[in-house]
Amino acid sequence: MIRVDHAGEYGAVRIYEGQMAVLGGAVASGAIARMAEQERDHLAAFERLVRQRRVRPTVMTPLWYHAGFALGAATAALGSHAAMACTAAVEEVINDHYTGQIARLGNDEADLRAHMEVFRADEAAHRDIAYEHGARETPGYGLLTGAIKAGTRLAIWLSERV
Repeated sequence: MIRVDHAGEYGAVRIYEGQMAVLGGAVASGAIARMAEQERDHLAAFERLVRQRRVRPTVMTPLWYHAGFALGAATAALGSHAAMACTAAVEEVINDHYTGQIARLGNDEADLRAHMEVFRADEAAHRDIAYEHGARETPGYGLLTGAIKAGTRLAIWLSERV
């Protein structure tokens, strides 16, 4: 769980970095910047857990470095609504992912569960912020978000295994 969540938060940071690199200005200093800061906090927490529990990070990290940035930049190049559609799609999958993990954690992992509950709530809030900022107004919204959700699920599957 720690390996895949570390990878996910790493990817999220890179997505936001790609979006901010393309959109810049007011968008970068607004909602996207605030969400990116929370993702950096999540990543820092998982980096501590990786060290404390001696968890091997996924070997996919170099790919997530480039793929995350590329996804963020590509959707931002389509406009701010498309960047928000990307956020909505990723955060919807991650919200479901965290919900499943939380349900599987026992009482012996109360601290980890508490972290995940906070992070899950943040991800759900990011999804809602993306909707408020016009994610659904993106031309081809269903196709775009469907592809991003499939890619996010694939990234989770790969990071759990390698």
